[in-house]
Amino acid sequence: MSSYVEQVLVPGERIVHLGRTSLWSVWHLLALGLLLLPVFGLGLVLWAVAYVRVRSTELAVTTRRLIVKHGFIRRSTIEIHIQKVESIQVHQSLLGRLLDFGTLTIAGTGSSSAPIDGVAAPLAFRRAFVEAQDAAPAREGG
Repeated sequence: MSSYVEQVLVPGERIVHLGRTSLWSVWHLLALGLLLLPVFGLGLVLWAVAYVRVRSTELAVTTRRLIVKHGFIRRSTIEIHIQKVESIQVHQSLLGRLLDFGTLTIAGTGSSSAPIDGVAAPLAFRRAFVEAQDAAPAREGG
């Protein structure tokens, strides 16, 4: 089965960079799961929740847009044309800087903004986006 990002690509569009969610962003679920493992397998449920959170989030920069998908059963997506993004801000706590994960806040034209939590290597993702944005041809008339 192909990923959501691969399914929504249009002809001529290609993936430039794939991001991912860091396991460190769900450390609290993993640690609590370890502590609660002896309690009726409750720890396994918390580990499953952490696994689904990490595996069901897709982040991609393509030649035309920025795509973010959250959710396994219930899906939530953000797709912004690459030329409509005004800025990508990176927020990292001390732990995030040490373990290389953080929150990306994407601001599009107008007043829309979309925070994406727990992104692994957020500076590399932002750099790949900026490079793709610079390489994308400017839209005619806009």
